[in-house]
Amino acid sequence: MVAQKPHIPVLFREAVDALNIRENGFYVDATLGRGGHAAEILSRLGESGRLIGFDRDPQAVSLGRDKFSGDQRVTILHSQFSQMSLMLSRELGVRHVDGILMDLGVSSPQLDQPERGFSFMRDGDLDMRMDTSRGQSAAQWLAVVDERELVQVLFDLGEEKFARRIARAIVLTRDESPITSTLQLAAIVCEATPKKDKHKHPATRTFQAIRLYINQELVEVSHALPQALELLNEGGRLAVISFHSLEDRIVKRFIRQHSTPNLPPRNIPVTEENYLTPMKAIGKAIKPSKQEVHENPRSRSSVLRIAERTAVPLSAVAISSPPTSSRGGGYAR
Repeated sequence: MVAQKPHIPVLFREAVDALNIRENGFYVDATLGRGGHAAEILSRLGESGRLIGFDRDPQAVSLGRDKFSGDQRVTILHSQFSQMSLMLSRELGVRHVDGILMDLGVSSPQLDQPERGFSFMRDGDLDMRMDTSRGQSAAQWLAVVDERELVQVLFDLGEEKFARRIARAIVLTRDESPITSTLQLAAIVCEATPKKDKHKHPATRTFQAIRLYINQELVEVSHALPQALELLNEGGRLAVISFHSLEDRIVKRFIRQHSTPNLPPRNIPVTEENYLTPMKAIGKAIKPSKQEVHENPRSRSSVLRIAERTAVPLSAVAISSPPTSSRGGGYAR
């Protein structure tokens, strides 16, 4: 039996370097996954450093607790990262940290397990839940969703130009028999797509849209970013890896909103307060190298954005949540 290569997270070194880790600092890995980033963060911490890992996937939490069971510096919590302020305060009495890493989207291990239902490449139950202990599966949702709402989800969250055709095909099929497997759904989408993209499977956008909706991923990151700003100590870093334009747009706008001076119109005097910002952007967006894309094709769409907390108190500026999407992708369940 051939041994599998260890999973290396996307933009691995770049993301951990971005945190500018202090030996005795307190850090949050908001999306623990298989613990790759967490292990590297720990390797740079001293004995009094701390790391808190969050994941909504029970499997990831279990594996992470086993992996780091001998390290007293680590605490792993089963939670959505949109609840990190509450969980840090309630479970650990922590109100401020020195760095937060978010690696958004579905993980490679989740994609590689057919039974999770994230991939259209192999057959499995049509689940798509990151947290398999709660909530509605993709199959359950598709069985009852209104056709007009399905069109909107496919169009807004998948940017699918054939959303109406695909939604109609799904509804007609489910009226005959339940849609319960990944390959079944992929076949329906392929049949309903009149024009195929040579470089992308016809079901890619549909699977993305349904997954984002089932897990409320854009809502999650929109709720988590303001919490990150409130949690960070002065000089603390936020590093966020996104994998598609909808996620990256939210992150980009949030950082820009809170790192751009609020200057008045030209005819109004500028004061020192107008230049106060609670964050500053660090460098430009970072993308994977050609070598990384060659070694891991899944990294090709990834983008890393970095920001640093300034000394400006939040009471001096207005803090608000960013919109989930410029095209109305913020669905509440």
